[in-house]
Amino acid sequence: MRRRGLTRWLEYGLLFAGLLALDYFVWVRASSALSQAYESWSFEQELRGEPSSARGFLHREWDGLLRRPSVAVVNAPTPGQRTVAPDRFPNRSVLGRVEIPRLNLNVMIREGVDGGTLQRAVGHVPSTSLPGEAGNVALAAHRDTFFLPLENIKTGDRIQVKTYSGTYEYVVESTKVVTPRDVWVLNAVNHPTLTLVTCFPFHYIGSAPQRFIVRAAQVGQSPLSSPTPSGS
Repeated sequence: MRRRGLTRWLEYGLLFAGLLALDYFVWVRASSALSQAYESWSFEQELRGEPSSARGFLHREWDGLLRRPSVAVVNAPTPGQRTVAPDRFPNRSVLGRVEIPRLNLNVMIREGVDGGTLQRAVGHVPSTSLPGEAGNVALAAHRDTFFLPLENIKTGDRIQVKTYSGTYEYVVESTKVVTPRDVWVLNAVNHPTLTLVTCFPFHYIGSAPQRFIVRAAQVGQSPLSSPTPSGS
C-alpha cells in the first residue's frame, strides 16, 4: 500500500513537471513571436520617421482585431532623427530584418549571439562586418526556431537584409556542413558577403554536433529613402 502511494505521488510529480515544461515552452514561443511582431512594426515606424511605442503597437493590434482603419500618426519626429548606421551597436539592439521570400522567412536581427538575443531574434555576430560594409556579415539563429526554414534553402535563393541605412540583397552561392571548430567561416573576405549559421542536423535531439553554413554574395543595395513626415 505504501509503495502504491509513493508511485502515485511520483506520477503526480512527473505530471506537474511536464505541465511546467509545457507552460514554459508555450511562454517562450509566445513571447518570441510577440517580440518579433513589435520590433518589426517599430522598425518600419522609425524608417517612416514616425514614433513607435508599445502603446501605439497595442492600439494598432486592437484596431486590427476590430477591423477599424488605423488612425494617422501625428507629431512624427523629424526625418533623420534616428541615428542611421552607427559604426557599432550596443548588444541586443535592433539592427534590421532578414528576409528570404521563397522560404517565407522574415525575422528581426539584433546585435549579439548570447542566449537572450537568440531566443527572440536572429543574432549578428559582433566580430563580423555590418550590412553595407565590405567583408563578411554573419548572422546566427537556432535551428529549431528562426532558422529552421534553412533546411530547404537552395543555391540561387535571394536574401534581403533591411537596415536603417538601406536594403542589401544577396544571392546564395553555397551551403555546407562544418564542425563547431571551423570558425574560419566567420573570417573577413574581400567582397560583401553574407554568412548564415545554425546548428545541424536540423531535427537532431539534443545538442547538435555540427553547423550548417549558408554563404551568399551581395548583388545589390538600395539606400534608405528619406521618410515623409505625417500630414505632408
